[in-house]
Amino acid sequence: MGSFKITVVRDNAAAEQEVTDETTGLDLFGEDRTVVAVKINGELRDLARAILDGTEPSTSSGIEVRPVSIESQDGLNVLRHSAAHVAAQAVQTLYAEAKLGIGPPITDGFYYDFEVSEPFTPDDLKAVEKQMTKIIKERQRFVRREITDDEGRDELADEPFKIELIGKKAALNSDGTADEEGASVEVGAGQLTIYDNVRRDGSVAWKDLCRGPHVPHTGYIPAYAITRSSAAYWLGDQNNQQLQRVYGTAWPSREALADYQHRMAEAAKRDHRKLGVELDLFSFPDELGSGLAVFHPKGGVLKREMEDYVRRRHIEEGFSYVGTPHLTKDNLFYTSGHLPYYSETMFPPMELEGAQYRVKPMNCPMHNLIFRSRGRSYRELPLRFFEFGSVYRYEKSGVVHGLTRVRGMTQDDSHSYVTPEQAPAEIKHLLNFILGLLRDFGLDDYYLELSTRDPASDKFIGTDEEWETATSILEQVGVESGLELVPDPGGAAFYGPKISVQTRDAIGRSWQMSTIQYDFNQPARFGLEYQAADGTRQQPVMIHSAKFGSIERFIGVLTEHYAGAFPPWLAPVQVVGIPVAAEFDGYLVDIADKLRRAGVRVEVDTSDDRMQKKIRNWTKQKVPYQLIAGGQDVDAGAVSFRFRDGTQRNGVPVDEAIAEITRAIADRVQV
Repeated sequence: MGSFKITVVRDNAAAEQEVTDETTGLDLFGEDRTVVAVKINGELRDLARAILDGTEPSTSSGIEVRPVSIESQDGLNVLRHSAAHVAAQAVQTLYAEAKLGIGPPITDGFYYDFEVSEPFTPDDLKAVEKQMTKIIKERQRFVRREITDDEGRDELADEPFKIELIGKKAALNSDGTADEEGASVEVGAGQLTIYDNVRRDGSVAWKDLCRGPHVPHTGYIPAYAITRSSAAYWLGDQNNQQLQRVYGTAWPSREALADYQHRMAEAAKRDHRKLGVELDLFSFPDELGSGLAVFHPKGGVLKREMEDYVRRRHIEEGFSYVGTPHLTKDNLFYTSGHLPYYSETMFPPMELEGAQYRVKPMNCPMHNLIFRSRGRSYRELPLRFFEFGSVYRYEKSGVVHGLTRVRGMTQDDSHSYVTPEQAPAEIKHLLNFILGLLRDFGLDDYYLELSTRDPASDKFIGTDEEWETATSILEQVGVESGLELVPDPGGAAFYGPKISVQTRDAIGRSWQMSTIQYDFNQPARFGLEYQAADGTRQQPVMIHSAKFGSIERFIGVLTEHYAGAFPPWLAPVQVVGIPVAAEFDGYLVDIADKLRRAGVRVEVDTSDDRMQKKIRNWTKQKVPYQLIAGGQDVDAGAVSFRFRDGTQRNGVPVDEAIAEITRAIADRVQV
């Protein structure tokens, strides 16, 4: 047994430590139950695994070991991956016929897929959670074993989906190879491993094909819950067998779980799909197909207000409004490079007059044609095009979600054509434009994400030098903004890196909103040129930016951010007049006419309902202002001013009420 020196890093303090070839992470950190795994030279591993297992010390760099806290993202993934195994064990304990699919961690939780004869009921899910509690109390150890392909087939002969994965050498780990919208499994070469759940007497309670890592034993899972179930296709492919997916969540403490459950309850109240129906904003008719929304009159007001705002702001920021068709020959997307990179998210082509046509999934290729339509001079640059472009993307049915993931959307899409020297200033200009827009809509908690190329991937085009230049410019602007800048390695578009603005809503959820993308590829592919000051022909840089991203998605996010209680300037109905009795209808109708002439969206409730019922009804509709009038108000030329929070001011002179309302709308007050 040899001894070796390693570097142990705790709380950013490094210290050398001598270990043997049998020393494990538990030997180093086992006294701290908040440590659930280790990172050895950056590789995430089980605490129970020997530090030197598969890692030879190098005289040049040595071995660096870092504890992984349960509170960190890596730690949460390990915790939730382990909880997914416990959930699967619980299901197979209760339903012996259940066959295993896959079970990765996802944002805020985990899932596991099963082939079962009948869908899971709410009572079934309660039973699964109760069985999980028994397994966790048994403190079963997660024991890793390396196996050959043939050994895996023998041991898991009764698990057809696992056998399929062995054939594909699938990676079942916690590195983001599967997501909640539809599991995708990364296929590649690698050592197969099985994790046994081992009881205290040494017997194996359950096993699963998995790369891990996992917590040392099930007792490390302090807080968990099974949340729901749904149908899901095997490996996220709708051509495959339909399975049942069990969702759950796991957290470092019961307090953290309770906080999460509270957030989820609040999120359910704010669900824009539910509010869209209750407030009569939009709907998704089955006759149209999945992911295609229609906006009702009130939702149409919301959409129009947003469009009017962003159109005006683009013009103020130096953009020219353009328009392009919904349909084009698909050769255009070969020229742009989008085919074959994005072909899976495009609707299939259709044959017209001997040519292949597609509905457009993006607007940028057509904007390039506008730029190329005549000669351009450096004096025209920056040249900025903008449109409300309707685009169509074939999102899988499993990922379509209300307005936030649709198949048909309207983008406030813009493209800036600049000289290379102008690019940093233009990106800064666009970022300031975006942040001002978000603030106007009441979204003022945000950070930036820088999406870059994965050098090992073949999905990106362009030279290393081009990518380095583009990434450096975006990073510089991001840093100078003073906002938090979070790296997103491998998340860039195929044609260049991007900065996206990640916005936190009223209950702390993050949404990707606006994007700015640096593109050096499409100008070359389309042969775009401008005449420089010295008379030479030069290639511009193209900068993509979308402020809302898509109007549909932005409306969905705003609806949840405000829980349907939009600020007065956005509210579909800004004021409602409520007479105490029918004899006062005319008085409020006259006030409503004055408000309309001032540009206010106002209604008067002249129905036969009693006043208190009218107040309840319009309160549920989340109208910012209710103007109530009875005999005393008429005599005084006043109204009772009732606000959305239930507070009320009586005897407000009509002119004062109108002035207050119009001022709040003009100032975009967040009432």
